[in-house]
Amino acid sequence: MSDLITAIGLLFFIEGLLLAMFPSRIKNMLKIIETMPENKLRYSGIFFLLIGFIIIWYMRS
Repeated sequence: MSDLITAIGLLFFIEGLLLAMFPSRIKNMLKIIETMPENKLRYSGIFFLLIGFIIIWYMRS
């Protein structure tokens, strides 16, 4: 359970760091994402989900 809480904390840390360092670029990226088709967003999400799973699986084994 502590690994899950650590992972969530790390996620918040990285997102907060990116927002603090590049606020205008984040706003531009959100505008681009808004115009993207849902299928492309879905496939991108699945791709990053698989990459994350592979990294976690590799580090845990």
